[in-house]
Amino acid sequence: MSETIDKVVLAYSGGLDTSIILKWLQTTFDCEVVTFTADLGQGEELEPARRKAEMLGIEEIYIEDLREEFVRDFVFPMFRMNAVYEGVYLLGTSIARPLIAKRLVEIAAETGADAIAHGATGKGNDQVRFELNAYALNPDIKVIAPWRDWEFKSRTDLIDFAEKHQITVTKDKRGEAPFSIDANLLHSSSEGKVLEDPWQEAPEYVYQRTVAPEDAPDEATEIVIGFEKGDAVSVDGKPLSPAALLTRLNALGRDNGIGRLDLVENRFVGMKSRGIYETPGGTILLHAHRAIESITLDREAAHLKDQLTARYAELVYYGFWFSPEREMLQALADKSQERVEGEVRLKLYKGNVIVTGRRSPQSLYSGELVTFEDDRGAYDQKDAEGFIRLNALRLRTLAARKRQS
Repeated sequence: MSETIDKVVLAYSGGLDTSIILKWLQTTFDCEVVTFTADLGQGEELEPARRKAEMLGIEEIYIEDLREEFVRDFVFPMFRMNAVYEGVYLLGTSIARPLIAKRLVEIAAETGADAIAHGATGKGNDQVRFELNAYALNPDIKVIAPWRDWEFKSRTDLIDFAEKHQITVTKDKRGEAPFSIDANLLHSSSEGKVLEDPWQEAPEYVYQRTVAPEDAPDEATEIVIGFEKGDAVSVDGKPLSPAALLTRLNALGRDNGIGRLDLVENRFVGMKSRGIYETPGGTILLHAHRAIESITLDREAAHLKDQLTARYAELVYYGFWFSPEREMLQALADKSQERVEGEVRLKLYKGNVIVTGRRSPQSLYSGELVTFEDDRGAYDQKDAEGFIRLNALRLRTLAARKRQS
C-alpha cells in the first residue's frame, strides 16, 4: 500500500472479521485507528466490542445508541413512501447504511481522521452503500475497503493472521459460517452457504426473529395503530417513541409469525443472491400505513406516489440516500402525508396481517357517496353517462377506423 493514512475510523462490530481488519489497518498503514460501533437495535451487547478494541490498543472508541435516530430519521421517512425493493423487500439492511456512513464521516471530522474503513466484501451491495453515502457527505474522504485490497485468499489465511497477532479465534469461527447475518431494529437478514441453493428450503434454525407461522397462536391478536402525518405514533392508544413503537410491533410480529421473506434479489453489482429476511414490525407497519392512506389520500396523489415508490426503493437499495433525487422524492412523500392521520385496526394471525378497520378525522371516504341506498342527491347517477361517453370518445374513434380498414 503506497497511500499514506495517518488516522482511520473503522466501522467495528467487535467480531472476528472486523478485529482482523482493525489489526490489518494498523500493520498495513502504521496508522491510528478509531473504532465506531453503532447500536441500531441488532440485539447484541456492545460492551464486548469496547473491551476487544481496548485489547487491540485502541484509545478512541465510539459506541453509540442510534436506535431513535435510525427509526425517526431513516426508517419512518422510508415508510412514508411505502418503499419496497422488487415488490417485497422492506430494505432493512439498505436503510441502516446511510446512518452508519454519516456517523463515520462525522467522527472522522471530529477526530481529525483522513479515512474511514468498512468490512463489506467486494461482491455485495454494502460496499457501494457505505461509500456512495460517505462521498455524498464528504467528497474528499478516503475510503479503505480491506476485502478488496488485502492479500488474504481464504478463511485459513485470515485465521493465521489473527493467531499471529494474538486475536482470539473461538472454535466456532475456525470453519466457514453456515450463513452470514445482519440485523437491526427493522429486520434481520441471512445469506450464504446453506442458503445459496434457491431451490432448497431454508432450515428453521436460520430464522432469528419470528416463530414459524404454523407454530403461532391459534387465536388472532388484534391491535390498533395510530398515525400522525404518516408516521405511526401509538399502539393500542399508548403513545410510543419511534424506536419503542417499532420494538413493540416487532414483538407482536414475532409471536404471530409475521414478516418472513425468502427472496432472490438483484444486487446492484449485477448478480442475483438469495436471502432470508425477517421484518416483523415493518411488515405490520406497511400494511397499517397503506390502510390509513387509503382513506386520507386523494386518488391521483396516491397513484402518483405508487408510481414513484419503486424508484425511491431502488435509490435506497443502491446507496443513494443522500442524493438529490431521493431528497426530491422524499419531499413529495412528506407533502403527501400532511393529512395522513387516524387509526388502523388489524388482526395478526399465523403470518398474516389483516386490516379490519380504519378511521380518520381527515377521511375522504363518504358513506353518502358510496351507499347503494337513497343517496339524497349527493351523487346523480345520470351524470355517469356523459362521463363514460367522453372517456369512450377516443376508443370509439379507434374502433371506427379499424372497422373501415
